[in-house]
Amino acid sequence: MWRVGRDRLNALGRAVHDAMVETIGFPYDDRFQVLTNHDGVNSTLRYDGYPDVHRDDDIVYVAITMRSGRTPSQKQDMYRRIAELAHEYAGTEPRNVFVVLAENEAADWSLGHGKAQYVSSSNVG
Repeated sequence: MWRVGRDRLNALGRAVHDAMVETIGFPYDDRFQVLTNHDGVNSTLRYDGYPDVHRDDDIVYVAITMRSGRTPSQKQDMYRRIAELAHEYAGTEPRNVFVVLAENEAADWSLGHGKAQYVSSSNVG
């Protein structure tokens, strides 16, 4: 069992990033992550066994926001690889890896300087 802390969070963050690079073509240097620990004192985790997945206190929630355009097959490959790498890197059982994906469009991103970097100036009206 991994101790809860920075080492485990870093391992889980690396697992998610490596899986995204391998399966859906994310650039290696495209890493924007928020990693947080729920310690049971300052926060609480809640989970049940839906849909017949029996999780325990080692549960890991992964929320991914990215631009749309990946196929269902690519997404399934990504989920599988995240679970595999979370197990390899952080000792997290695959059944405890809970992933949710939200997609949006190019205009929904500003990566700094108040600009929408993914939107070309010819598309702005």
